[in-house]
Amino acid sequence: QVQLVESGGGLVQAGGSLRLSCAASARTFSRYVMGWLRQAPGTEREFVAAISWSGGITRYADSVKGRFTISRDNAKNTVYLQMNSLKPQDTAVYYCAARSGSWYARGDFASWGQGTQVTVSS
Repeated sequence: QVQLVESGGGLVQAGGSLRLSCAASARTFSRYVMGWLRQAPGTEREFVAAISWSGGITRYADSVKGRFTISRDNAKNTVYLQMNSLKPQDTAVYYCAARSGSWYARGDFASWGQGTQVTVSS
């Protein structure tokens, strides 16, 4: 049972930055692989970024590589997504996601939050 609550979304101009936060309620948060996914209207939900238990391993979608940074603070049960150099095509609802097991378990994200809207204007 993992409850995830995203925050930090909003309206920003192209080239600007936002930092999303995800507060998690889990007994063993540090043993969940965490990630971010996003979904724009009329599109499928797509993978954005993921981070391992200790934060030592990260993975990014090609579309955000070099611009976004995922991090976590296990002491605070919180995951972050720093988004820089934002583009209009980044506009979407961003969801925090979690899955049990290690990075090497190859599992799919099983839990996600309600989402936070990110809108990038030109």
